[in-house]
Amino acid sequence: MFKKILIANRGEIACRVIKTAKKMGIATVAVYSDADRNALHVRMADEAVHIGPSPANQSYIVIDRIMEAVRRTGAEAVHPGYGFLSENMNFASALEKEGIVFVGPPSPAIEAMGDKITSKKIAQEAGVSTVPGYMGLIADAEEAVRISSQIGYPVMIKASAGGGGKGMRIAWTDQEAREGFESSRNEAASSFGDDRIFIEKFVTQPRHIEIQVLADKHGNCVYLHERECSIQRRNQKVIEEAPSPFLDEATRKAMGEQAVALAKAVGYTSAGTVEFIVDANRGFYFLEMNTRLQVEHPVTELITGVDLVEQMIRVAAGEPLPFSQDDLKIGGWAIESRLYAEDPYRNFLPSIGRLTRYRPPAEVAAGPLVETGKWLATDAPTGDVAVRNDTGVYEGGEISMFYDPMIAKLCTWAPDRAQAIEGMRNALDRFEVEGIGHNLPFLSAVMDHPKFISGDISTAFIAEEYPEGFQGATLPGDELIRVAAAAAAMHRVAEIRRTQISGRLDNHERRVGENWVVFLNGREFPVRVNADRGGSTVSVAGRDLRVESDWKPGQSLASLTVDGEPLVLKVDRISAGLRLRTRGAELKTHIRRPRAAELARLMPEKLPPDTSKFLLCPMPGLVVRINVRPGDEVQEGQALATVEAMKMENILRAERKSVVRSVNAEAGQSLKVDDVIMEFE
Repeated sequence: MFKKILIANRGEIACRVIKTAKKMGIATVAVYSDADRNALHVRMADEAVHIGPSPANQSYIVIDRIMEAVRRTGAEAVHPGYGFLSENMNFASALEKEGIVFVGPPSPAIEAMGDKITSKKIAQEAGVSTVPGYMGLIADAEEAVRISSQIGYPVMIKASAGGGGKGMRIAWTDQEAREGFESSRNEAASSFGDDRIFIEKFVTQPRHIEIQVLADKHGNCVYLHERECSIQRRNQKVIEEAPSPFLDEATRKAMGEQAVALAKAVGYTSAGTVEFIVDANRGFYFLEMNTRLQVEHPVTELITGVDLVEQMIRVAAGEPLPFSQDDLKIGGWAIESRLYAEDPYRNFLPSIGRLTRYRPPAEVAAGPLVETGKWLATDAPTGDVAVRNDTGVYEGGEISMFYDPMIAKLCTWAPDRAQAIEGMRNALDRFEVEGIGHNLPFLSAVMDHPKFISGDISTAFIAEEYPEGFQGATLPGDELIRVAAAAAAMHRVAEIRRTQISGRLDNHERRVGENWVVFLNGREFPVRVNADRGGSTVSVAGRDLRVESDWKPGQSLASLTVDGEPLVLKVDRISAGLRLRTRGAELKTHIRRPRAAELARLMPEKLPPDTSKFLLCPMPGLVVRINVRPGDEVQEGQALATVEAMKMENILRAERKSVVRSVNAEAGQSLKVDDVIMEFE
């Protein structure tokens, strides 16, 4: 076994590999850029080597810099994680030439399967069903338009060396094909150093289901069942689960056997994933093979009890797989929610800044991983529902604009799907993140969505269910009443604290009063709060609700029992009330005395400033191009500018017909949120 491994990656996946390496008694080496000098993976590793400036194309994907770090530290093997150089044949070859073990497949397999054009040709030759498309290289945007028209819209424009949703666009028209080709090529060059593009037919209403495979150097290859990855946004997975709620046993077996056959055909070793598009009739089509560890690998680990990173390392060291296909059963159900640094209320645009608060829910061990002794949490108690959080950040750390916006992967496991969903709801409610925009409210809303609960999902789920973007969840009326009761009880506790601090210690509970009006989401709830030593009874909407909690003012998380049922609230203090968040809903709650409530109703509403004549930068980023000049007449939907943030290009379009008065930004300029890019007449 190896004595020292270098992890050629960053963030949560680097931390994930370090955890398993330490468990195996293997020393670890981290690499880091300027932006990651104080990153968590650097702190966790036994050694760390600086490899260059912040942009990935000047550090993490520069092969020579990684090779120099390997030489300096004497690492015997390199784990590439995912993204960056994980599917780069030249990197694997460079390691092989110097006698360094690449913890992944051999370079010929990477070349054959890592390239999406080549892999489709091989799959076709092997008799695997594939999606119709054009597998040749495409020279320019006009050729992309011609090919797209021949295939028939809609089409998927994809980077040959892509992954993680980078370099990928759906086009429904010639104009979208032209723009999509340019953006995909730019993103592919920036993220992978390879700007080759191909086009295939886009299957409408598809499900994205993938098979995890694992092969050793002794001819053994198995599949570890499937993952459902259909909840996607901008072609990037957001929520994954294992197994799929859609597959039957016959389809699962057929997909698994095809995946294994394809892996064997190219001499594959290590962990890999064969991705399929599955239609409404359970017909499946080969999409691509990812010759690396997948972001969503934890859900497979949770249902099988197999530590995939450990098996990758053991396979790389020449050990045979310790199990056969018959040993790999599905145990329970697992769900993964990806926590991203992005603002769901601003169309999921990237968000950067300092994590002023980062408190994940406590990890809890359960399921097959516990039974096989492979649990990755530290000193985790055992329960009926497992909670696991793979992360690469910490409270006080910075979220940079240079890398993928994923902060953490929150996973839950339970004996069945319904319990796993409920476990995820509870874990999301207890996940505290402040200082940046994040998608926790959206993840919570999905867990309560009827279509997700029923398993009736496709890759179009987000586009169809949130066509105008995510505006927050709407709580049912009964739940609003419970929140109003909780808010009133919490406000009373805060008022008592204030009377004590002010020196009015005598009869402070009487001074606080019992009658209040709770303003919540545009509704008013007159309440009466009767307190005793065990809690409060709140009379609201014709009901008497018992509220019990040990919450104290200043605490950011409140765990309450309201009317006998648990309620978890994230809490912030605002003037005359509280900002409460629960189950994807964000609620500004004002609690006033009855007379103050009468006066508040007379106050005029403050309107936001009119910004309709400005194109504002929606996120921190770099201006890639400006498409118009002062004096130009623009039409609704016309591309005005492109801004790159977190390795993704975002095209900003005109909301209506207008004339450009001035342009205030230029290509290459870095902008902040709401910086003015241009003004209209």
